Amino acid sequence: MKDGKLEEALAVAAMVLLVAITLLNVLTRYFTDESFAWTEELSVFLMVVMALSGASAIAMRDRHIRIEFLFNRRTPQGDEIPRRSLKLFSCLATSAVFALLAALFARWVWDQYKFSETSMGLGVPLWWYGLAMPVLCLAIAGRAAGAFLRALHERPEAAPSKNPPP
Repeated sequence: MKDGKLEEALAVAAMVLLVAITLLNVLTRYFTDESFAWTEELSVFLMVVMALSGASAIAMRDRHIRIEFLFNRRTPQGDEIPRRSLKLFSCLATSAVFALLAALFARWVWDQYKFSETSMGLGVPLWWYGLAMPVLCLAIAGRAAGAFLRALHERPEAAPSKNPPP
């Protein structure tokens, strides 16, 4: 989807499931003094999915946290450091880092599959959980690359004139 609604929906679904599972575990522990062992591993997975899908939606809008000190800084001559250059660098760096993370996570998932690792709580193959990570990292890298291309093609901001009109 073009506007990040798919990632937002995925993040909301992960949060709803996380709340439901946690509530179920708390109620079960309160009434029976027992706990479901599988809730922790599923909760960690859902938190990772929620964070990465939210990051993908944010990357598409180019709303990641910036170092405002540099972004709003002025040179000794009073000129602003070119914000467009910083924006382009930020988008490019985000895209590169998450593309690298996607490759590393893909290798990690392959190792989990190759060595038939299983989870402690449910006993399911760990690559089932891990498969979401390279996919979501690629989504973030793609959204950041799209933000880079949009920033590259937008017109530079007009510099304020040094002599205001009378």
